[in-house]
Amino acid sequence: MTLRMPSKNPAGSHQALEATPPAARKLPGHGELPRVDERLVEAETRDEMVGGRRVVAAPASPPHGDAHCQVDGEALFHVRPGYVASTDMLTRTDGESDFATDTSIRKEGNDPATGDRYLEEVVFEVVHTQPLRDLIDRAERLTARGIRRMFAIFVNRRVVAEWSPADRAFRPLPIDAAIEDACLIRPLPVRALLDRAEGRNAVARVLLDEKNPVLAEAQQEAFRSGLRKAIERLCQALQIELTYARRAALARLDAAALEEMAAQLAAERRWPS
Repeated sequence: MTLRMPSKNPAGSHQALEATPPAARKLPGHGELPRVDERLVEAETRDEMVGGRRVVAAPASPPHGDAHCQVDGEALFHVRPGYVASTDMLTRTDGESDFATDTSIRKEGNDPATGDRYLEEVVFEVVHTQPLRDLIDRAERLTARGIRRMFAIFVNRRVVAEWSPADRAFRPLPIDAAIEDACLIRPLPVRALLDRAEGRNAVARVLLDEKNPVLAEAQQEAFRSGLRKAIERLCQALQIELTYARRAALARLDAAALEEMAAQLAAERRWPS
């Protein structure tokens, strides 16, 4: 298989990372597929099997490990209820292959049609020193198994690309794009997969959308604090003394009561009796 390595066009955009024809490798049809949890290698070891070739998965160096952790975190928080994110989970893709992707998303529970766990729907692979031909081999086998989408994070190039089965290529995504999918609670920004600060911002947006109770309470307290400060400024302008007892009373009021207090002070220009 001839490989065309990525380059940049004159405009600076990344070309696809792809395998050029001849014809695509013939992979097993759906009727020949083994169960997804039928092992060729022993789980919880470093062994994988790709196309009948045993591969030893090596521990990561910092660039790879850091990026992998980043992707795991984004997948964990962006996954929609009813789905689950997993790390380094083995999948039997065909008769000759049993290997893991870095991060994957699948439906929770078991598929009633097979009794096995559901097949992954979306997978992410962090690429540091892995040869492109090996990545493409895996992508083709995952697609043939039925996995809907595969993304690759090319650490050294700081590029996120999506596998195109029709083109047999990884197509780079714009840095300002977002990944939309039915298994995600909100679009996942491409930049969040490459930048730690952007990743935290993306997680915060998810938690706000979900009305996370801790964040919701923090927002309410910030609102109450703002109302109390507004009342203090109003009292100062109206020359109303704020005694210790009155400040303690303000601290006990909820947002609705504070709003009522502010309106009453403005109307009556005195501390409510």
